[in-house]
Amino acid sequence: MRTFARVVSQCVFHMHVHLVFVTKYRHSAFTGRHLTRCEETMRAVRQDFEAELVAFNGETNHAHLLVNVPPKAAVSRLVNSLKGVSSRRLRQEFPDLVRHYRRAQRLWSGSYSAGSVGGVPLSIVKQNIEQQNRPL
Repeated sequence: MRTFARVVSQCVFHMHVHLVFVTKYRHSAFTGRHLTRCEETMRAVRQDFEAELVAFNGETNHAHLLVNVPPKAAVSRLVNSLKGVSSRRLRQEFPDLVRHYRRAQRLWSGSYSAGSVGGVPLSIVKQNIEQQNRPL
């Protein structure tokens, strides 16, 4: 895991954000397969923002991400892209998820948690994410 600052054209930054996304109505929708594909999708999306996905894990009804975000990227726009693209791809690739989003027409809740990671060693945050009770 990187703990040093990143340099991007005249700017040195070290901005980590811990994101938590929950499923709509907190439905227990995910299996390990779903979370693996969700992580792959989110790793692809984060490239558009030049962000770094440091850690990802989740449980049956939520996902945790630790993201190193460049100063030019708005966290709210990153979150909207991560949730929007992952929801669309997961619903396309896993028709079994339909029972969890049929009523709401969306997989993720409209809310999310975003906390800046400052004062806490990144290893502690990453350990917290890795210790999620990921389903099989």
